[in-house]
Amino acid sequence: MNRHTQCMSDLLARHRAVMPNWVALYYNEPIEIVSGKGNRVVDASGKSYLDFFAGILTNMIGYDVPEVREAVERQIATGVVHTSTVYLLRGQIELAEKIAKLSGIENAKVFFTNSGTEANETALLLATYARKSDQVLAMRQSYHGRSFGALGVTSNRSWKNNSLSPLNVHFLHGADRHLTQFRGLSDADYVKVCVEDLRHVLSTAVGGDVAALIAEPIQGVGGFTMAPDGLFAAYKEVLDEQGILFISDEVQTGWGRTGSAFFGIQNHGVTPDMMTFAKGIGNGFAVGGVVARGDLMDGLHATGLATFGGNPISMAAANATLDYVLDHDLQANAARTGALIIDGLREAAARLPIVGDVRGKGLMFAVELVDPATGAPSPALAARFMEETKKAGLLAGKGGLHGNVLRMAPPLTLTTEEAAEGLGIIVNALEVINAEI
Repeated sequence: MNRHTQCMSDLLARHRAVMPNWVALYYNEPIEIVSGKGNRVVDASGKSYLDFFAGILTNMIGYDVPEVREAVERQIATGVVHTSTVYLLRGQIELAEKIAKLSGIENAKVFFTNSGTEANETALLLATYARKSDQVLAMRQSYHGRSFGALGVTSNRSWKNNSLSPLNVHFLHGADRHLTQFRGLSDADYVKVCVEDLRHVLSTAVGGDVAALIAEPIQGVGGFTMAPDGLFAAYKEVLDEQGILFISDEVQTGWGRTGSAFFGIQNHGVTPDMMTFAKGIGNGFAVGGVVARGDLMDGLHATGLATFGGNPISMAAANATLDYVLDHDLQANAARTGALIIDGLREAAARLPIVGDVRGKGLMFAVELVDPATGAPSPALAARFMEETKKAGLLAGKGGLHGNVLRMAPPLTLTTEEAAEGLGIIVNALEVINAEI
């Protein structure tokens, strides 16, 4: 065992001694990332990787971006790392103004948190308070965070520790076209049966007013499964009949990642009552929040704050990140480079029986791996893919209801050359595994 291997082995042992065993690590031999530049990172052994997972969609514009680094350094140089929301925070106000305008929500106001989980908790509080109801609709296969309330609207057994919840939740169809009863349906027919199911739920399963529907336009942990464009517009017509609010969880789909829209829900032609956001907007700094109709945001009667939400450092990073996304039209870049990769993956999938599906929008795409003999989900092949791409110098992610989906979301700054390079590594890994099978 060489010195580096021994060092990593010791670090892994220390990790296991003090970290919960449910904090999962990728790879048979986990890596420690020690530096990054652009869209690449370097591990402790000196090996370089093209990053196609971006810290779980968080390093949205890559690593060591001068505009972000310098904005943070300028704020640190003032000596003010934290004050409090009981004082005026210029950076917070400036970012809220930008997000409110971009959201398209009428008379929008913004509340900042530290994470997507906290953002979703806040949105659920606003909705249940406004509607005076604990009844919430959510989507099957969804994931909205790790806290008690957020897990209540999460519909993936691998991420739920118990059935307890502060909410009375009913789960809808919309991202489960793999089920036997939906296979072969056109988009229009699938939307129709989903809307019929929603009406049936509202006629049978609920009692009195429902507070809200919360949904991810593209399900993250669910393996980038998604409703066909237009489903949420059809759902919202039904919701509006009863005054039910609509919350779009944009933690992974926001800021132009889908390429075809700045926020994922806009692909459905819908403006929700609230949107939650986090991850990429801080490019690695902890930022989350809710943008909502002003009447909903102002409705709470009790005083509230988030101690670290909207702090000067994270706001400096987020303002610089959002400006960079807009100034460089990274939404258009996501559409361009994402199409190159998704088209290439679909072309390769036609000759690779282990690939059950390729899906995605922009720089948010997934490959579902299956047993070629039975078509059953194969988490073992997904694990094999992770090792093969690691060896080739590419970082990817895993997900899906059965753990058999490779989900990838490179930084929005990905170049066409890097897109082609990553595509080549992915296809080669799939070919190697397919040949083994």
